[in-house]
Amino acid sequence: MAPEASTSTVVAAFAAEFRRYRSLAEKATAQISWDDLRVPLDRETNSIAVIMKHVGGNLKSRWTDALTTDGEKPWRDRDREFIDDFADDHTGREQLAQAWAAGWSVLESQLATFTDADLARTLTIRGEPHTLALALARSLSHTAYHCGQIVQISRVLASRAGTQWKTLTVPRGGTKEFNRGMGYEPGSGS
Repeated sequence: MAPEASTSTVVAAFAAEFRRYRSLAEKATAQISWDDLRVPLDRETNSIAVIMKHVGGNLKSRWTDALTTDGEKPWRDRDREFIDDFADDHTGREQLAQAWAAGWSVLESQLATFTDADLARTLTIRGEPHTLALALARSLSHTAYHCGQIVQISRVLASRAGTQWKTLTVPRGGTKEFNRGMGYEPGSGS
């Protein structure tokens, strides 16, 4: 029996993966200081704060009225996303948190309205038509790419600061223990 057209199995899978990458980035950044969030690893890379600002801006632009307006909004200033213009105090960290959360809020609100029946619908990004399925796949890939950067840079900066890094995934050498904790035994078929 085929699932009903109004189900959202695929959309729910996208939503779960977006949440997973957001969580990884947030758990990583919680392990470093505000000052370290603003440190690029070299002159040609972006700081974590800049990457987070960019992700927030991208998600907000892409998913605001996604099915009725172009995903590259006229109000978005993408180039400005790559400039660290945060205040040097607690206010700056709040500005960053707001920019990050604003993008995620728009994405999550839109995902809650989609069903799998919408996946073939067309939307545009920079005038180029995409199916919703393609736009979600591209957005997830883009977001995961940057969340991976955030985790890696956080880990490097924590190490430089002498901070004990709290592993976000299965720790090295810990696969068997992790699997046991999940109730999984390789080769058992369950």
